[in-house]
Amino acid sequence: MSSKGFTGNTNNIETPNDIDVTEKPLNSNKISSGRVDINVLKSKLEAEQGKELRKNIFIFSFCVFLLGAIGVYLSL
Repeated sequence: MSSKGFTGNTNNIETPNDIDVTEKPLNSNKISSGRVDINVLKSKLEAEQGKELRKNIFIFSFCVFLLGAIGVYLSL
């Protein structure tokens, strides 16, 4: 009984001759440096916090209005 293993399954795979032509990456944006502008980060954070604050104020005012409407309804 003989066991060939991996050496018995040899396939000749041909590689293309134009190896010097490389494919372009999917993301073509290049990062020029590793530095980050702190002002850009601050402005993004402030914009995100502003959106969250508006959402919280809307939810709070809706709850206050709902409680007021329920109070008026129950007092009649």
